[in-house]
Amino acid sequence: MLKTYNPDSISSSRSNYSHAVEIPPNARTLYISGQVPVAADGSTPGPIEEQVALAFDNVQTVLAEAGMSLEDIVRINVYLTDEAYFPAFRDQRNRLFTSHKAASTALAVAALAHPQFKVEIEAVAAKTD
Repeated sequence: MLKTYNPDSISSSRSNYSHAVEIPPNARTLYISGQVPVAADGSTPGPIEEQVALAFDNVQTVLAEAGMSLEDIVRINVYLTDEAYFPAFRDQRNRLFTSHKAASTALAVAALAHPQFKVEIEAVAAKTD
């Protein structure tokens, strides 16, 4: 089981994330490459809300392939091409991470690999079998 840390002596998180997550001994660790909003058929939706949902779906698909779930995520890094997209990301993250809150960083960047991509999400997960 992952242990989270949210010290009372620093500002509490305003969203569903933790300040730190500890990986237990003998855990398998999975590093997930940045997942972009591309469906299996190669399409990319336009609206940011749909792009964030699809990128998270792709993260969950990779996790499932490894026998893991969102509960096993230690860290999420998200890259958005416009700071106005932060609310759409936070809304989706808050829907997905309710009981377990991974460590998280979100950045606004100038561009991603393709101009139609508005979001990219990478993650680290750990699980003891």
